[in-house]
Amino acid sequence: MRSPRSRRRNPPRIRTLTSPDAVNTNLPVTDTGGGQVRLRLDIAYDGTEFTGWAAQEGYRTVAGVLEEAFSTIFRARTRVFGAGRTDTGVHATGQVAHLDVMADALAHVYPRHGRPGEPEFRPLVRRLARFLPQDVRVREITRAPAGFDARFSALRRHYEYRLSLAPYGVEPHAARYVTAWTRPLDVAAMNVASRYLVGLHDFAAFCRHRPGATTIRDLQRLEWVRDGDAVTAYVTADAFCWSMVRSLVGALLAVGEGRRKPSWCASLLTADARSSDFAAAPARGLTLTGVDYPPDDELAARITVTRDLRTLNRP
Repeated sequence: MRSPRSRRRNPPRIRTLTSPDAVNTNLPVTDTGGGQVRLRLDIAYDGTEFTGWAAQEGYRTVAGVLEEAFSTIFRARTRVFGAGRTDTGVHATGQVAHLDVMADALAHVYPRHGRPGEPEFRPLVRRLARFLPQDVRVREITRAPAGFDARFSALRRHYEYRLSLAPYGVEPHAARYVTAWTRPLDVAAMNVASRYLVGLHDFAAFCRHRPGATTIRDLQRLEWVRDGDAVTAYVTADAFCWSMVRSLVGALLAVGEGRRKPSWCASLLTADARSSDFAAAPARGLTLTGVDYPPDDELAARITVTRDLRTLNRP
């Protein structure tokens, strides 16, 4: 008879919960079917030590860390799909994501009884917290309504970009989330310039190139507010292309410093490629603060609208 020490348990079998097409194209599974349950995740993270949101082999990313934690809990390979693919160093207080899990796997790990009166998946939130590093938190898990897709069902995303004009820079407790800017800024001129950019436009001048991706976006809010030495940009659009928010901020900082006229921003909307006339603002000041969705009965229809490739007739 072998000694207990010589016995080894077989490693848990890992099952794939997403289709091969979803894995190969990075597109989410919109029809869960087959005994799967779709969960909505509300997430916050400090992006300082992450190489952005999207999972990448060999890099520490937010989605990669989440997928590792969920795969461990459910003993099945999981994919997490976010509403916004934040860049390296960008933070979030209101990121939304979804994942699909098999119903039997969920039943196996999920306690039948939580604390009286608490939300359905609160025990799972507590358990997940033990598997995640301190710089990412899943704040809430809910059962997603039919037709929900974190990315393609979204109506709009909200970002904030924070600057400090204090001569000493940034308060230590905020240093990872606020950009120090010791040169004077004309915030009124920046707001004038921002109004040229609001609306449905081709933002190619503000986007890093991504093959096959459109740069047409509906920028719904771009507003600057100063409170003492604190300056905050509030940016809302139906979607953002790669590096768009930081590029918008970078261009408007050139206006605020007096290096460009406000009307210069309007001329950028005629460009068909990323402009080299300005630099993107540092990532540390940018935070994804929220994602809006339509009513549940309009979620599936929103996916169709979002997937439709937009065009824009130039004058």
